[in-house]
Amino acid sequence: MSGVRVLVGTRKGAFILTSDEKREAWDVSGPHFGGWEIYHIKGSPADPNRLYASQSGGWFGQQIQRSDDGGKTWEPVGNEFKYDGEAGTHQWYDGTQHPWEFARVWHFEPSPTDPDTVYAGVEDAALFRTTDGGKSWHEMAGLRKHGTGPSWQPGAGGMCLHTIVLDPSNPDRIFVAISAAGAFRSDDGGETWKPINHGLHSNFMPDPDAEVGHCVHRIDMHPTRPNVLFMQKHWDVMRSEDGGDNWHEISGNLPSDFGFPIAVHAHEPNTVYVVPIKSDPEHYPPEGKLRVYRNRGGADEWEALTNGLPQEDCYVNVLREAMSIDKLPSCGIYFGTTGGQVYCSADSGDSWKAIVRDLPAVLSVEVQTLP
Repeated sequence: MSGVRVLVGTRKGAFILTSDEKREAWDVSGPHFGGWEIYHIKGSPADPNRLYASQSGGWFGQQIQRSDDGGKTWEPVGNEFKYDGEAGTHQWYDGTQHPWEFARVWHFEPSPTDPDTVYAGVEDAALFRTTDGGKSWHEMAGLRKHGTGPSWQPGAGGMCLHTIVLDPSNPDRIFVAISAAGAFRSDDGGETWKPINHGLHSNFMPDPDAEVGHCVHRIDMHPTRPNVLFMQKHWDVMRSEDGGDNWHEISGNLPSDFGFPIAVHAHEPNTVYVVPIKSDPEHYPPEGKLRVYRNRGGADEWEALTNGLPQEDCYVNVLREAMSIDKLPSCGIYFGTTGGQVYCSADSGDSWKAIVRDLPAVLSVEVQTLP
C-alpha cells in the first residue's frame, strides 16, 4: 500500500506526519530541531528518504540538515554560502543602497533525478546549487548579476528568493521568484536569466508596469505542461501560457486577490488552488472564514471550498510555502496555518479535516507520495 509523508516546517521545529493512502489516521514525529525556525523541509523525488531542512535561528544563524532515512536521523551538512564575485549592492526600502548579505535559506528544490543535486533560494536573493548532497554550495551568480539586480528591493519578509520551479522536460530551464523583484527564467541551466514580468501590474511601484520590482508570492506549474504557469502575487492571481513571457489576470470572483500560496492539482493541469487573505496589513481570511478556492478551467470562475474548515472567527494566515499536493489517485491537498493547524483534503478539496493542531506557526508544508 502506498502512503504519504507530510513535512512541516514551523517557527519552533519540524514535524513529520505519515499516513497510508486512506489519509485518515496520522502518525506525528517531532519536533525535530525544537526551538529553531525551519523555513523549509523537502524530500528528493529521486530518493524519498533523502530530506533537506533549512534550520535558522537568531542566536546561531543558518544550518542545513540532511536525513537519509526519511527524517528518523539528521546530520548537519555544508553551511558555507558565499556570494560569488563582487558583492555589489541592491536597493533598500528608502532607495538607499544595501550590500548583499546572506541571512537564511528560504527554499530547497531537489533535482527530479539526482538526490545529491539541490537548488537553494536564499535571502538576500540569490540562487545556490549543490551536487554533492549539501556538502558544498555554489552560487549561480548569473541571476544576481543580472543588470536589474541593483534595483531589487526587499518585500515585507525580506529580499528572498523563495520559489524555484524546475522544468522536468528540460533540465536547462529554471524559473525563480523573488520578493520584491519578480519572476525570472533561465533557458541555459542558470548561466543567464530573463525577467518574465510582462503583464504584471503593481500599484505600489512608481512605474506599475516596470520590468522588475513586482512582489511575486508564489509560482507553480503542472509537470506535463511546463509552459503554463500560475502565479499568486502581491494582489492578483495570474496565468501564463508561454513560459512566463506574458501574464494575464484570472482573479475573477475571488473575495480577495491577495494571498501567498498557489498550487496545481496533480492530475488536472488546469485546476489550481489559492487561499485568499484580506489585505496587506490584515493577513487573515476575509470575513474570518477560512476558504480554499479552486479554479478548474484556468479562467475567472473560482469555487469556495469550505467543508470542514472554520467559517467564523478564524484569523490565521497561510504562508507561501505552506500548501502542497500529493500524487495519489484521489489527489490530496494540504496546507498549514500560522495558528498551528495542518489541514488535509483527500478528495481534491471537496472536504477537509485538521490532521494535526496546536503546532507552532507553520512556515512550510511539503508532501511526499511514497511507494
